[in-house]
Amino acid sequence: MFKRSLAASTAIFVISLGLPAIANAATDLQWWHAMTGANNEVVNQLAKEFNESQSEYTITPVFKGTYPETLNAGIAAFRSQQAPAIIQVFDAGSGVMMGAEGAIVPAAEVLQKGGYTFDKSQYLAGIAAYYSKPDGTMLSFPYNSSSPIMYYNKDMFAKAGLDAENPPKTWPEVFEAAKKIKTSGAGACGLTSTWLTWIQTENFAAWNNVAYGTNENGLGGNDVKLQFNSPLFVQHFQAIADLAKDENFRYGGRTSEAKQLFMSGECAILTESSGGLGDIVKSGVNYGIGQLPYYEGQGPQNTIPGGASLWVFGGKSDAEYKGVAEFFNFLSQTKIQVRLHEVSGYMPVTNAAYEETKKSGFYDKNPGRETPILQMMGKAPTENSKGVRLVNLPQVRDIMNEEFEAMLAGQQDAKTALDKAVERGNAAIAEAVGN
Repeated sequence: MFKRSLAASTAIFVISLGLPAIANAATDLQWWHAMTGANNEVVNQLAKEFNESQSEYTITPVFKGTYPETLNAGIAAFRSQQAPAIIQVFDAGSGVMMGAEGAIVPAAEVLQKGGYTFDKSQYLAGIAAYYSKPDGTMLSFPYNSSSPIMYYNKDMFAKAGLDAENPPKTWPEVFEAAKKIKTSGAGACGLTSTWLTWIQTENFAAWNNVAYGTNENGLGGNDVKLQFNSPLFVQHFQAIADLAKDENFRYGGRTSEAKQLFMSGECAILTESSGGLGDIVKSGVNYGIGQLPYYEGQGPQNTIPGGASLWVFGGKSDAEYKGVAEFFNFLSQTKIQVRLHEVSGYMPVTNAAYEETKKSGFYDKNPGRETPILQMMGKAPTENSKGVRLVNLPQVRDIMNEEFEAMLAGQQDAKTALDKAVERGNAAIAEAVGN
């Protein structure tokens, strides 16, 4: 995938003409990750294939818990000088890793250490930009990029008298469908959502072209004032809170737990990462895919990448960095990216893989599978829709989740919840940036 530099290629050629090499043990490279279920199987399979493709390096996947748990484990390991070579960090942790100067080595630099040249134009523009510095240097390797989409249970839709081939497109239509699911007896719950922070707040802002915060949501500078308590956010979360009172909406948890409510047949509509597809397919649910709902007159604009990328820790040997470069090159192969996309639901990170998938007719045979890509690439990003980057986004998400949970428990209305989340979040940001 990447071009190997002439110097590196020449060195390898010269060595091959010399004396027989002395057999050495393969360099072990630990890959800490947060993948579960079907996506964990993909991680293990990729490591197995890479290890079998050569004998110099061994990738050892190590599951470290949820995305936040994996990030925290990596920080602790670096402080104790026991960091792995590669760590998978979710999108919210990007700002944390970018601010950890000296702790990481940019992916572009790692590739250079391995004798490869990095060409950013080979990657989907929105994905490459999200994981790069303003000057274009790619800091991490975009392993599993996703976009939030809507899954719906076709059988429950048909039972409720809803059109199973024409899912709702706007949020008011979704809310009405959710009520009909429950009142008709088609299901115990109409609507649920994973990641209220990422989907219903960060992507909600981008998709509806409203500000999440100042300074281009943090991409323009660390000094950010949060703005997700504006009228459209209040309207949206109050509608969710009202649905929750009658259990038309059910809360599953702070990350991906709500996926189980959909896979078990309890809830008919789920907004979730496109990367959740593998588990949904395995569940046997007769599902359909729709685009992320929006508010008419506001969207749709463009969604922002979620999922995670692979970061490389500093303090490693040249051999380890060369091994990581070989692994990133392996992951970038078109055939690997096509398979990863088709099996997992995550987006192909390279343009070549996307074009190959289209050319094969995969999207024609699998309606809805191109939706997450079209959502992200459909329109040029605005200041509101380039993404969210805070130095302490995981902490801000925790604050938001606390207020959302109090709201869904009936302890406060949406305006109070959002106002408190903004006030507390602003204080946490100010403390983190030293203001």
